[in-house]
Order: sequence, then C-alpha cells, then structure tokens
Amino acid sequence: MSLTEQMLTGAIASLSFVAGLLFLRFWRSTRDPFFLLFALSFGLEGCNRVALGMLAATDENLPFVYLVRVISYGLILVAIWQKNRRGR
Repeated sequence: MSLTEQMLTGAIASLSFVAGLLFLRFWRSTRDPFFLLFALSFGLEGCNRVALGMLAATDENLPFVYLVRVISYGLILVAIWQKNRRGR
C-alpha cells in the first residue's frame, strides 16, 4: 500500500469515527434507535478501515473486508426500515 493510500485510508477511518460520534450525540439527545444504528455502522466502518490500513493489504477484494461492509450497510438498511415501519 502506498503512502497516499495509507493517508486516505486513515482519513476515511477518522472521518467515519467522527460521523459515528455525531450520530451517537444525536442518539443521546433523542434516544432514537435510528441514530444509534447509524453510529454503530460508521464505527464499524472506521474499525474496518483501521484494520485494512494496519494489515497493509493492497487488495480490498478480501472476503472479510466485504463481510464487514455488508454488516455495516445492513445496519443502515435496518435503521431506515425500522424508521419507516414505525411511522405507519
């Protein structure tokens, strides 16, 4: 992994954690599970990026990378589904 790729991976990881903390703050003020699931999703994505950067894997096509992303995006889909289901 080149230095530029490492820097970008670090930036994506840190911004994912920041987004997760913002959603956690919104959850603390509203107690809406929607924000909690988004916070968990972004935290998981940040951890995934940190692990990817520390492994220095040049290939992002590894199965565990996609598994973590599927879980992360699945949390977002569950949050949206629950939010829309509750409104009816």
